[in-house]
Amino acid sequence: MDKKLKSGMVAIIGRPNVGKSTLLNSILGEKVSIVSDVPQTTRHQIRGIYTDERGQIVFIDTPGIHAGKDKLDKYMSRASLGSIDSVDAVIHMVDASEKTGLEEQHVISRLNKCAKPIIVGLNKIDITKGKFVPEYIKLWEDVRGVPMQEMNDLVLFPLSALKGTNVKKLIEILFEKMPFGPLLYPEDAITDFPKRMAMADLIREKLFLLMREEIPHSIAVIIEGVQPKRGKVLHIRAAILVERESQKEIVIGKAGAILKQAGTEARKDLEELLESKVFLELFVKASSNWREDYATLEDMGFVFSDL
Repeated sequence: MDKKLKSGMVAIIGRPNVGKSTLLNSILGEKVSIVSDVPQTTRHQIRGIYTDERGQIVFIDTPGIHAGKDKLDKYMSRASLGSIDSVDAVIHMVDASEKTGLEEQHVISRLNKCAKPIIVGLNKIDITKGKFVPEYIKLWEDVRGVPMQEMNDLVLFPLSALKGTNVKKLIEILFEKMPFGPLLYPEDAITDFPKRMAMADLIREKLFLLMREEIPHSIAVIIEGVQPKRGKVLHIRAAILVERESQKEIVIGKAGAILKQAGTEARKDLEELLESKVFLELFVKASSNWREDYATLEDMGFVFSDL
């Protein structure tokens, strides 16, 4: 065991759209997790690896916890809550500009059962000036039955993931809680997220950003093929799944405008990710039950045997 370096894992847990992916990208200084204001943007556990002279922290960006009923929703919530059993600390990320609700109660009830140090990340504190912080304190106190001051394993921590406010201090606190040990990944590693899944997420992100309110709730991207084309150019074929035929027109846009723009913007990020010129072929198809189909979900990288 290396007595100088510290090394451990931290899960970022919270309900949808509270800034978990934004925090991870801010910590690492580059984008490894897609970000949008659409709930359920993150569907996989994404590991971001932070390394400096103190050691290494592996952050797990988890899907937002919410009360869904289909196989995909259940998978995401179970994957998120299951991650806390194998980490050294937990960041309970909350949106301090929003009131608490049933989903927040569900998250806290589950976190209360874990014997890990917990940092309650009060995100967007610069916007609200702490207006709703007492609500989150009360939730924790109601669950544990003791005043916040008596919770030795829990720290309230104000921050802004978007602006980077207090992020360096957060890393300092986390290193204090990490065990001594060797690096878990090579020193120059940033993420272990499979490239094919990262490619699909990049395309899905562009659709989220372009469509926002109009985007169908159930949308997914599958990379169906990657092969060389005309020398060093990679030909990437990606299917965009929707649940109904009527949703295809929404994703394609008038005269194909949305699909074309999404492809143009995604191609730039794909070329940076793959360090290669890319020819991107996008098409949309309707699959009414893809969220319930194990074969399709496994093609997207979900591993149900692990849960």
